[in-house]
Amino acid sequence: MMRAVIYLLPLTFIFFTIADGKRILPLLQPQPLESFKVNATQNVGSCTYTVSIRTSCSSTTYTRDQISLAFGDAYGNQVYAPRLDDPYSRTFESCSTDTFQIKGPCTYQICYLYLYRSGYDGWKPESVTVYGYYTKAATFNYNVFIPNGVWYGFDFCYRRGSASA
Repeated sequence: MMRAVIYLLPLTFIFFTIADGKRILPLLQPQPLESFKVNATQNVGSCTYTVSIRTSCSSTTYTRDQISLAFGDAYGNQVYAPRLDDPYSRTFESCSTDTFQIKGPCTYQICYLYLYRSGYDGWKPESVTVYGYYTKAATFNYNVFIPNGVWYGFDFCYRRGSASA
């Protein structure tokens, strides 16, 4: 009887790990979120964030699309940048990194980030890293083309009893 338990215990662990993996792995890819609500009134704040966006080498050569960004913590603090793009300054060219200073409310650890693209050129960010004074750097790896007209990104927050960002 004891031998059966010894052999079954590792198999049980492997089963639950695989079952959990099937549930978790899709969350590692960015997801669309049609119900995302931007809280633009929160942008009055006393913290400055540095946001570094690396555009993939397999992106379009450049984009004239409008690019917006929103990120925040599990407590409802949100930073919103309504327009990061500027085709005249060559932002978001392929194989490039663009850095922005964004002001907003102070947050705890950043655990979600969404990008919004509006236009016809297309754009493929490789990664977005947010540096804050009171938080550790948070990197979100995209490496996919951002769909048009929908907030697209990651939510790694654990919010008990609240809706998704």
